Amino acid sequence: MPRLFVVLQYLLPQRLLTRIAGALARNETLAGLLIRLFIRRYRVDMSEARNPDPASYRSFNEFFTRPLKAGARPLEQQESTVLCPADGALSQSGTIGETLVQAKGIEFATASLLGGDESLARELVGGSFMTIYLSPRDYHRVHLPLAGKLLRSRYIPGKLFSVNDASTALIPGLFCRNERLVSVFDGDCGRFVLIMVGAMIVAGIRTAWDEGGSPGKPEQSLADRDLTFAAGEEVGRFQLGSTVILLFPPGAVEFEAGLAPGDSLRMGRGIGRLSQ
Repeated sequence: MPRLFVVLQYLLPQRLLTRIAGALARNETLAGLLIRLFIRRYRVDMSEARNPDPASYRSFNEFFTRPLKAGARPLEQQESTVLCPADGALSQSGTIGETLVQAKGIEFATASLLGGDESLARELVGGSFMTIYLSPRDYHRVHLPLAGKLLRSRYIPGKLFSVNDASTALIPGLFCRNERLVSVFDGDCGRFVLIMVGAMIVAGIRTAWDEGGSPGKPEQSLADRDLTFAAGEEVGRFQLGSTVILLFPPGAVEFEAGLAPGDSLRMGRGIGRLSQ
């Protein structure tokens, strides 16, 4: 079945399906039905939401990107803590080389993930990376793991393969193929990167600095804008599930010992410490 699912992704019209899903997610008439079905199917815990009443959401998108109530995701307060940027499951983590691990037996080029930015890729070699998969039931707002100033953001168009376990295990270079947003920040550890990867049925990636819609633009230099974020502050959101990848420079971060692929993660918990 996993192989059949992957084969179907090559054959199906990914963008057409995503546009249809996006239209349904924005539709106010169908919102109540879609939300009730989704909550039942994925056992969504609405008690964590700032607004726990499913019937009050005007569209599925509004429901899906719902904020959480105060205190639902407390931030670990130690000054040197690297915070988890999103709810999800740890997919992979390790040392950045010329390639990164996608899944057992599959690697992809770091520079390719960054849209061909060889200079930034070389700068990150020897550093640390972590990939977090957001399932449909997860909280889908993305937060910054460390305080930092946004230097630039680059939208990279691409495919819209699913990013679930079957796809990551069977589609080579998956994250380099898919649409993604690569954002470079400057923090206490130096320059670090947060990548939001799109996927099939993801109707949009939103950011705190481009609220007008999906950031479907080429490289934006943002160093001249005051876009400084505190650790744990929201920087973006997905409209349906996907993946977040963190890249830290050499000697900057030590991830928490014992973390392994498949481990459940929550936004705001410590996933590591600054080394410096």
